[in-house]
Amino acid sequence: MTLFEHGRQQTAHQTAPLPERMRPQSFDEFVGQEHILASDRVLRRSIDADRVPSFILWGPPGSGKTTLARLVAGVTKAHFEPISAVTSGVADLRRIVAESRDRQAMYQRPTILFVDEIHRFNKSQQDVILPHVEDGTVTLIGATTENPSFEVNAPLLSRCRVFTLQPLTQAQMEGIILRALSDEEQGLGQLHAELTDEAMGHLVNIANGDARVALNALETAAYAVEPDGNQHRPIDLDTISDALQRRSPQYDKAGEGHYDTISAFIKSVRGSSPDGALYWLARMIESGEDPMFIARRLVILAAEDIGLAEPQALAMAVAAQQAVHFIGMPEGRIPLAEATVFLATAPKSNAAYMGLEQALDDVRKLPNDPVPLHLRNAVTNMMKDMDYGKGYRYSHEYPGHFAEQEYLPPALKDRRYYQPSVEGKEREIDERLKQWWGGANRTEADEP
Repeated sequence: MTLFEHGRQQTAHQTAPLPERMRPQSFDEFVGQEHILASDRVLRRSIDADRVPSFILWGPPGSGKTTLARLVAGVTKAHFEPISAVTSGVADLRRIVAESRDRQAMYQRPTILFVDEIHRFNKSQQDVILPHVEDGTVTLIGATTENPSFEVNAPLLSRCRVFTLQPLTQAQMEGIILRALSDEEQGLGQLHAELTDEAMGHLVNIANGDARVALNALETAAYAVEPDGNQHRPIDLDTISDALQRRSPQYDKAGEGHYDTISAFIKSVRGSSPDGALYWLARMIESGEDPMFIARRLVILAAEDIGLAEPQALAMAVAAQQAVHFIGMPEGRIPLAEATVFLATAPKSNAAYMGLEQALDDVRKLPNDPVPLHLRNAVTNMMKDMDYGKGYRYSHEYPGHFAEQEYLPPALKDRRYYQPSVEGKEREIDERLKQWWGGANRTEADEP
């Protein structure tokens, strides 16, 4: 590298965004992911031994996937070839493979191919690199925010280990921010910027484990504030909110307001108020709530509060969860809203849930009697001789595919746990059960 090229590279680094300047240069500076990078973990030992396997890093934005790949390149003796699945095609991959093969033959130097956003590769692109990953021409490191089991084809996935990265914790985020504020060479130390406690809390809250978001907002806020008489730049809540383009939320995701808001959301859906449910959904989205947390609550709501009164409720909630996982935010708010309205306007029943609770109560409190003989499966002659399966009526051999017989232990004979409501589809279920078992048997379970 010439002196001119070195100077140009140095200038480019100095003018790079803060997240790029603060990117860790060693594993000692890397924050988080101890579950895969601790000195006794397989991945870290493989890196230290310069025997890096092909692997895929799966984690949320800003959790350190690209940084980790670059650190691997710095530690190992392999040639590092980074590409983005968004901008690279089959021709680029074939060129890299050919160069890697030549490099290996002439210099015995392996090549690490880093593919950022590998979930964007289509099947033909994945097929191009598959045989070369298999024979060791290239060592593949992929980075993705999407579940690899959905986005990477099975043959390629089977030749890679998948390491899951976790969102950075609040303490880790605060450490990264404070380091950027104090670092005078790569960070903002020369500006003497200072965050108030409220501003720090809001920045960490909205960044939601994404170091890139936090550092970009921090840099914007630091340069937007005029220095005071002591040449310090105090960054308050309003300034950091403006830099984030998010106003201060009315609750902290780890605090009481978080639980109050999700409670209001759940009770609005349960209470069949689509307007209330959408309002509290909007409050959570605007405050930076984890969309997967909202989606999980919808899945629970569908099973617990709607149940079989509308069997499509659970399917709708799970579909919303998958959609949010697949497309991310901000577009993920649309399937969340759709599922919220569907659940809020659906008929409600907790009969299946309450039936299970009653059955669990009996299982815990009453003797666990043996399975009645007629319900046992006689898989050997000895079992047949012991009357296993004797007297069992095979339902499909009877009119209406129903044969009345007892399915509970004798001590619980005629006990009924599931009491369908008259809401939605459960009205039909109730009529069907009465037709099979008779209205007299559809009574609430009495204490034995």
